[in-house]
Amino acid sequence: MFDFEGQTIIITGGTRGIGKGISEAFLKAGARVITTYSTNESAAARFKRDNEQFAGSLDVRKFDVTGYEEVEEFFRYIETEYGSFEVLVNNAGIRKDSVLAMMKESDWHDVMNVNLTGIFYMCKLAVMSLMRKRYGRIINIGSVMERYAFEGQANYAASKAGLVALTRSLSKEVATRGITVNCVSPGFITTELIHDLPDKLREAYLARIPLKRFGEPEEVAACVLFLASREASYVTGSLLEVAGGL
Repeated sequence: MFDFEGQTIIITGGTRGIGKGISEAFLKAGARVITTYSTNESAAARFKRDNEQFAGSLDVRKFDVTGYEEVEEFFRYIETEYGSFEVLVNNAGIRKDSVLAMMKESDWHDVMNVNLTGIFYMCKLAVMSLMRKRYGRIINIGSVMERYAFEGQANYAASKAGLVALTRSLSKEVATRGITVNCVSPGFITTELIHDLPDKLREAYLARIPLKRFGEPEEVAACVLFLASREASYVTGSLLEVAGGL
């Protein structure tokens, strides 16, 4: 659908789930893809095996987006090995659910650090590079939970709501430099998070969706590719929900 030949794409949390679908979509579209992960070695190894045909265009890196020095080191690596890049997809994220009154302080901070502070770090360093090119695309992966805020997800919902605000504010700051910043908010997507749900809860979630099915990672990836494309040059500061009509 879109041609990313000659472009370099960075995708955090890109070796499983929605991130894996996004990484593979960019590879199929001809891009050089640097995809990252933080802890799950087996998923990263499986991702590389599944995409052996793209070995010449795929670079899998391990680092923690919540560590500013690690983020700095990652961008130094990008500058040294690739010179520059065109697209950043901030997909890394975690959930640690609990009703607020019982939520551990560490669970609040862990979710905020990965889902919001880590994206601040990535955007900060990315913008410094993209401004020199006077071109770039940043796509932040949010969640419809920023709007629905289910019980037990105060930390997650707050982090995703903050991400929408960050996206809109940053989009205004960098617009004159040819950089667009948008947010894609998936609903219920068939990843390991959905597979692990009890049957009764799966049925309850499914009943809420007008299209009466869960989405696929590839359907989220298609929206990300559009926003990352040159054709989307007049779309910035936008929130695109991929949620089956929720």
